[in-house]
Amino acid sequence: METRPSGPNEKQRTAFISGARLPGWVERFAASHGAIMEEPDDGGTLLRAADGTTALLQAPWPVDGRPGRGTTTVERLASLASQERPLGIILVRRGGYAVGVASGGKVSASKTGSRYVQSRSAAGGSSQQRFARRRENQANALTEAVAGYAAGVFVGHAIEYVVLGGDAALSASVLEDAALKQYASRKRLAFLAVADPNATVLRKAAADACAVRIQVTDPPR
Repeated sequence: METRPSGPNEKQRTAFISGARLPGWVERFAASHGAIMEEPDDGGTLLRAADGTTALLQAPWPVDGRPGRGTTTVERLASLASQERPLGIILVRRGGYAVGVASGGKVSASKTGSRYVQSRSAAGGSSQQRFARRRENQANALTEAVAGYAAGVFVGHAIEYVVLGGDAALSASVLEDAALKQYASRKRLAFLAVADPNATVLRKAAADACAVRIQVTDPPR
């Protein structure tokens, strides 16, 4: 679970919980923070506990005519997240890439590798301009190559949604490449902040992309 500042005297933590584990997570949340009440929220389902702690539960994908089953909001959300929907995942950072097809939180096809894009330079004048051009050329070569790899991995799979992660600008550029033209119109799921991509990072990204995203916010102290 990731912890980061949310506001004055507040802490916010983000967790990714699979549909199968969601009911148990909510039970433990209530046991730790007191009775919970559901409140309307445009971003998902907001649970407010007796001690003031909140948990915003967000589905991994839209309902799209396939609502989850259950008698409670949490049960329906858990059922929705447990549906197997094929995802095309593109993770790119300056040091490498990972592309894959996932469903049910598992990777079924993938390719990973490393390519180098230089960091920004503090130099000025003509040296800085040459450096900027070289960096741009490296970035263009990276995005073109990754787009080709992704197209090769995605082919033959009924990709329903696309998930980008790593460097927002680089991953968006990959999806905009002509090689991925047929996937550019797919719905994008929530962006994933990941470390330098590799097979392990891709597996975790696949699990997170198919899980319920939960933002827990502690009350001000």
